[in-house]
Amino acid sequence: MVKSKLLSLDAFAKTEEDVRVRTRAGGLITLGCVVVTLLLLVSEWRRLWEVEKRPQVVLDRDRQQKLELRLDITFSQMPCELLNLDIIDDTGEAQLNLLEEGFTKTRLDKHGRTLGKEEFRVGETLPSTDDQDYCGPCYGARDQDQNENLPRSERVCCQTCGEVRAAYAEMNWATFDGKGFEQCKREGYTERLQEQINEGCRVAGTAQLNRVHGNIHFAPGSAHVGKGHAHDDSFYKEHPHLSFNHVIHSLSFGPEIAGNPGPLNGRAMEVPNGHSHFFSYFAKVVPIRYETLAGTITESAEFSVTAHDRPVHGGRDADHPNTVHFRGGMAGMTINFEMSPLKVIQREQYASTWTAFVLNAITSIGGVLAVGTVLDRVTYHTQRTLMGKKTL
Repeated sequence: MVKSKLLSLDAFAKTEEDVRVRTRAGGLITLGCVVVTLLLLVSEWRRLWEVEKRPQVVLDRDRQQKLELRLDITFSQMPCELLNLDIIDDTGEAQLNLLEEGFTKTRLDKHGRTLGKEEFRVGETLPSTDDQDYCGPCYGARDQDQNENLPRSERVCCQTCGEVRAAYAEMNWATFDGKGFEQCKREGYTERLQEQINEGCRVAGTAQLNRVHGNIHFAPGSAHVGKGHAHDDSFYKEHPHLSFNHVIHSLSFGPEIAGNPGPLNGRAMEVPNGHSHFFSYFAKVVPIRYETLAGTITESAEFSVTAHDRPVHGGRDADHPNTVHFRGGMAGMTINFEMSPLKVIQREQYASTWTAFVLNAITSIGGVLAVGTVLDRVTYHTQRTLMGKKTL
């Protein structure tokens, strides 16, 4: 019989059945190898179908797009009629009196129970009067001396209570409860303030932010931006029981992702005698894009935050004797935000591929068999050595 040349290449030399030795220890080692191999294969199979998020940090090229702010905050000692929200950023853009444009205000009694809701939309105004020729007085806040010589469309008028308060804010004048203004009397502004004086307010809604540094500012009274950012807090100062103690039910930059609540959710800030207290938060915001296996893309952001509060009248800190607060500002609550120039992309991907699964399976089987072979040889030689010593 002619031998094939392939015989010299056979790396898997066979042992004759006659010279094989089988032992009980070898059988136990074989069963152990089978169990371990099956466990490893099951683990690799599960990993093949696992979904994990793999982050990637890139330069944020979407900085021209707006980022949505979502908030839900309760002020237990601030009436809805007096509460005001502004957003001002480093682009020079100011969004004033936002609680009258797209936010829902819920009146609360002193026990936190709901009394009623007020929902406003952009462009919604209260009618001033049925008289088409009516031109409301601005009470010295604006020059109306030439109105009689001007056509109706060019006259300087204050038709609503809001316009009167805005005109006074531009002059840094106080309006208090608006009792002396016919527009406020007609719209019931004074009565609403007195009715709500012992109430709280829960505000919820959304706003659009530029992706730069800015601040979200809750303050009492009408706002004005001219030589500076000012509020008419005259009514607030007259009622020392009012304060900006608050509970943040939820606050996020962009839609919240399931299982990843914001760091301020559920945070409460309650200071005794907080009438002249200013609360501030400093948030570092990192834009994030979530890409799922189904192809859904969600633009959101995550942020870290630090909190601080101080009395606006200044003085030494009661908890830290070496700390002195400067005097200035007005009572309120602000959230200073700073956008990161980087973006994190979170992609959902399978933890393993079919190629990796096959490779890991082969590696697991080969590795277990190799270890089992070594263990079997050691066991077999040990048994023979011990039996030889007993024979002697």
